Amino acid sequence: MATTGRPREFVLEDALDRAVEVFWRLGYEGTRLDDLTAAMGINRPSLYNAFGNKEATFRLALRRYADTEMAYLAAAIAEPTARTVAEHYLCAGLTAVTAPGKPHGCLTVQGGLTGGAEDQRRVADLLTECRRAAETRLAHRFRTAVVDGDLPRTEHPDDLAKYLVSVTAGLAVQAAGGATRWQLDPVIRRALHAFP
Repeated sequence: MATTGRPREFVLEDALDRAVEVFWRLGYEGTRLDDLTAAMGINRPSLYNAFGNKEATFRLALRRYADTEMAYLAAAIAEPTARTVAEHYLCAGLTAVTAPGKPHGCLTVQGGLTGGAEDQRRVADLLTECRRAAETRLAHRFRTAVVDGDLPRTEHPDDLAKYLVSVTAGLAVQAAGGATRWQLDPVIRRALHAFP
């Protein structure tokens, strides 16, 4: 069967990985369409046809980032105890925000911290929702730990999850500012004192 139009000459996932890196490095507001097309190796019509406008591309890039760079969240939640959940989450998160060859910090923390325009507000809300989703998953896991007796019944799973997400956001900000994994590792050790 004949197809219409020219065949796509790029791999969507590869182009999206490059978009992730651009948004991660420059943030949403700092990223221009020219930055995206140059990094992705495509022209504007191809970007619009494959991904949509800048905001739609950012949404797809954020989803890709969560599935790849933040895959450690699912692995952490699968750990057998609340303490090992927290340890895996914090250690893997620190590794991710200080990985050589990638922008330091976290796209979900730094991607939309500035700006006040309506589209920037939507992006900031999207990033907040992404962080909140991680917090919700952790809180659910900690509620299970309370029911199983792994955490004391006096523990507040929502507060504990917010604490971990706040620590990882702080680690990301510190890493973006140049702090190394070894400089930040003591923060994780101290944070783990919150777990029996």
